[in-house]
Amino acid sequence: MKKVHIINAHLPYAFAAGRLNATLAEMAVRHFQNKGYEVQKTVVAEGYDVTTEIAKITSSDIILVQTPLNWMGTPWIFKKYTDEVWTAGMMGKMSAGDGRSAEAPTENYGMGGLLNGRYMLSVTANAPKEAFNDQSQEYFSGRSEDDLTLPIDLNFKWIGLDKVPAFWAYDVMKNAQIEKDLERFANHLSAHF
Repeated sequence: MKKVHIINAHLPYAFAAGRLNATLAEMAVRHFQNKGYEVQKTVVAEGYDVTTEIAKITSSDIILVQTPLNWMGTPWIFKKYTDEVWTAGMMGKMSAGDGRSAEAPTENYGMGGLLNGRYMLSVTANAPKEAFNDQSQEYFSGRSEDDLTLPIDLNFKWIGLDKVPAFWAYDVMKNAQIEKDLERFANHLSAHF
């Protein structure tokens, strides 16, 4: 049976309780269960055990990270999660170090991943879609969504996983289109899994 590990990286705040992230994570659970996957789940803000997380990641065919865009990255608790889990899994469980060898110390940096499978980011953002990929939008100056998630993407590449195109729910605080976002998310999951 194929396995999926869904990680909810939301950090609750008074102004953002995390209902949309929880809803999207639960939609993903139901989608994968309906496809016959065994679903494993972690809500980072509720705590986790590093050894258990390594087992979940190494046994999964798919990792889905549900996260808000928080100060142009993930919440700090997901960075902490990554620091702890990736570091503990670096020498033999998830990667064989950094991929370089003594014989070729300048080649293959970051390519020591031992896992096979895929990962997908599902991101909720206060920024409108129009803020990205447009030189006339001063803040991002033409940068894309993938530019903001590059560090996360590289972490998953480090352990050997291939990227599935990310899902983004935009403008979720000032101009929310929740029903449309939920429909788009369902379609996105169906298109890729």
